[in-house]
Amino acid sequence: MRLIAHERGDAAVWDVVRPARPSRVAGVTMAGFLRGAAPADHRVVPHAAVMLALDLGPAPLIVDDADGRRHRGGLVAGPGLGGAVRVRGENVECLHVRLTPVAARAVLGVDPADLGSAVVALDDLWGRQASRIRERLADTSSWEERFALAEALFVHRRAAGAPVEPEVAWAWQRIAASGGRVRVDRLAAELGWSRKRLWSRFHAQIGLPPKRAARLVRFDRAAHRLAEGRDPARVAADGGYTDQSHLHRDVVAFAGTTPAAMADESRRATAALTDPALTDPAGPQWISARPSWTMCTR
Repeated sequence: MRLIAHERGDAAVWDVVRPARPSRVAGVTMAGFLRGAAPADHRVVPHAAVMLALDLGPAPLIVDDADGRRHRGGLVAGPGLGGAVRVRGENVECLHVRLTPVAARAVLGVDPADLGSAVVALDDLWGRQASRIRERLADTSSWEERFALAEALFVHRRAAGAPVEPEVAWAWQRIAASGGRVRVDRLAAELGWSRKRLWSRFHAQIGLPPKRAARLVRFDRAAHRLAEGRDPARVAADGGYTDQSHLHRDVVAFAGTTPAAMADESRRATAALTDPALTDPAGPQWISARPSWTMCTR
């Protein structure tokens, strides 16, 4: 493994470790997050994914949701969660997993629509299995073992779970591949479905209506490009926004802040984790950078 330090004295620094190779479960990405004694407190940036967090260390990761409720322990959040949601903690060690909505249905054993935009305790979804997997992960001696153990669990759950309908999975992939720029009526026409049928099946199994899913995917891509330091006008033009004001409105709607503030909060972490020079086939990477939590496992 390789250690890369960026502003280790910064109070907002997390240590992040991730697998050297992609998961065998399509639509699943994992990372380990570690935080020392200095407290962290930052905004969650929405993403077109379902988020899963498993506490493994001596202190809990704390999530304050938009309604003022405080959550601890193993948590799951539906696609698009963010904005007013904040992550807090010190002496934290946790496994963070992002699942596409297509993967989430089988792996979690619940339709993303049932999660909505809320934070849900993993114990409520998995029962005693949630506690057992947290204990096994906490007892392992290395992150390599933790990632392998988690992947074996996800492989098993995916095989036993109910998959998304092929037509719905195809529609999601088209939206994701287009960066959220494909029209919903075109998707319905290509499937030979009515718009109403596509809306109903897609919403039930993905957790969002097709149009909002496309908007979230478009925002997701724009957020990463802004965090990489791209010019907002160019990000708007390349991302399918009508103009920079349109991009600004979407960022405020999804993230609850301005494009400049969002980029400043997450730029260093996103840049560190998306730099292709960091790929290391010999083992996982350790990265220390300013966090944006959900943006850290792109």
